[in-house]
Amino acid sequence: MKIHGEGIATISESGQMLDVYFPNIEFGEKKTDYKILQITSGTQEIIKLEWTKNDLDKPINKVSDAYFKLHLISNKFVLPNTINLDGLFECLPNVAWTNKGPISIYEIEGKLNESKCRNNDLFIRSLDKFPCLTDYIIPKKVRIADASRVRLGAYLSEGTTIMHEGFVNFNAGTLGKAMIEGRISAGVIIGDNSDLGGGSSTMGTLSGGNDTKISVGKNCLLGANSGIGISLGDNCTVEAGLYVTAGTKINVIEKDNNKEIIVKARELSGKSNLLLMRDSLSGKVVAKNNKSKSSLNKILHKND
Repeated sequence: MKIHGEGIATISESGQMLDVYFPNIEFGEKKTDYKILQITSGTQEIIKLEWTKNDLDKPINKVSDAYFKLHLISNKFVLPNTINLDGLFECLPNVAWTNKGPISIYEIEGKLNESKCRNNDLFIRSLDKFPCLTDYIIPKKVRIADASRVRLGAYLSEGTTIMHEGFVNFNAGTLGKAMIEGRISAGVIIGDNSDLGGGSSTMGTLSGGNDTKISVGKNCLLGANSGIGISLGDNCTVEAGLYVTAGTKINVIEKDNNKEIIVKARELSGKSNLLLMRDSLSGKVVAKNNKSKSSLNKILHKND
């Protein structure tokens, strides 16, 4: 399979590559709308990549490769967790992201001083390795209330709505319509018609040595300020305020409500039709058969 990328790199005054914008991508028979690229500054450089499918499985060792793979995910040519992102953090430079584009962290103080002495027109949005998704790609039929909270490398399906407190990391995202008012951490995918309530959290793969990839199935609801360190199948609900880690002890109540067994949450990972809640009298975490099904408001997810 032929994979082609053409983009514009930003180069610092010292010659360091800061980022690459890839508007022109061919991925087998799929491709982005072609855009004419023109260099207007000595700090820019045209980048062309010719890859095969084998390159998707190779570790990253260049800034241009890192940005190309992030573009492939956000353009939805590949799903999260399906290409090799080893070496990503080592290759990406820490950058000052400003209203005038990326600036090297070794040059930003001089630029800021120059701005203060003149027009005071330079604004620093963040110091980070990852830029905002919307500085590079505008996903179709998606709403993002605060673009600074969605990184390049996020995979957003049509009908996704991300409210102000929602966050989507790279190599993570939604596989259908979804309401996101919580956190989608790196490596996490959310199924169609699911809802992450305000302040909810999904445990990712970047911190604490956790290499287990979390997923949320279809028609699921994570209540406000809840969290999961296990995967959910379809039609699951986690009560507001309840954080379930892999080691959480859960009292499983069978359908007839007469039999109860105690298991660690990891034994329930990926199972469907679960209602996870805390018994307000005993304090025990309980798993029951979920009799309700999460349903999104269609009007909020049309996003035309």
